[in-house]
Amino acid sequence: MAQTKTATSAFIAVIHTAAHQYRIAKSIDGKYFAIPKVMTISDALELPLNQFKSLFDQAGTEEIFGSLAAPIAADSEIWGAGVTYQRSRDARKEESGIPDVYQLVYEADRPELFFKATARRTVGTNTNVGIRADALTSVPEPEVAIVINKFRELIGLTICNDMTSRNIEGENPLYLSQAKIYHGSNAVGPMIRPIWEITDYSSLSIDAKIERGTNTVWQAQTTLAQLNRSFADLIEYLFRCQSFPVGAILSTGTGIVPPLDISLQSGDVVTINVEEVGQLVNKVVTTPLDINERENL
Repeated sequence: MAQTKTATSAFIAVIHTAAHQYRIAKSIDGKYFAIPKVMTISDALELPLNQFKSLFDQAGTEEIFGSLAAPIAADSEIWGAGVTYQRSRDARKEESGIPDVYQLVYEADRPELFFKATARRTVGTNTNVGIRADALTSVPEPEVAIVINKFRELIGLTICNDMTSRNIEGENPLYLSQAKIYHGSNAVGPMIRPIWEITDYSSLSIDAKIERGTNTVWQAQTTLAQLNRSFADLIEYLFRCQSFPVGAILSTGTGIVPPLDISLQSGDVVTINVEEVGQLVNKVVTTPLDINERENL
């Protein structure tokens, strides 16, 4: 399993304070510091990379206090990319009654991009993710997510668990939105590793596991070297005919998918590690058909 490097690294964090739900901070050794002139992730992503980096570098004197939250803002948009790894292509073909569509998108110039979540549907680390009550099989999709400013510049990397109702998407690719967009379907975190803090992200290791009680029921690993698309290519297509005035987070697809005989159950714990980026941990609960009945999400 990859070891995360967090002891002396600087991260972009979002914390809930008494006065602000989405306060951006510079995290160093477990402490949070105010970033001058920047209050939220959205504020940061409205700035050119070099300008934000300069402000980030200045932080470190004014400590602020609160609890770690998902590294987003109230107006953040989280998008996803699909079938960007060979393993993802193969898994989608195994699951689907229409397998050719996944082969075609894997080989195409244009990537599969889809809207994934808003802030209301996104949770951070050490919180609950959901499996749909009407899904027969559900799986985590461990992914590296890229944080992009309004100028199409890559700001940093974080982790996304793109929760998916496997049998719903497998029944018909047109059910993708229902399989992937629901309450508790998206986890992002724990923080954002600034891109200038990473020497070479092209081959970072990614590993994930599902724990059920005291047992590990599934574990797998891949690297970003297996990604079939470049970050630049995904960003270019995401911004085509689109405007992101406060930037965007794009989850870049999964290279590790549980086999068909593995499905998440309520009470499971999903752990995703990305080298140099961190560890995202979430407990699984069931999202009821009537969300107003929810008690533990």
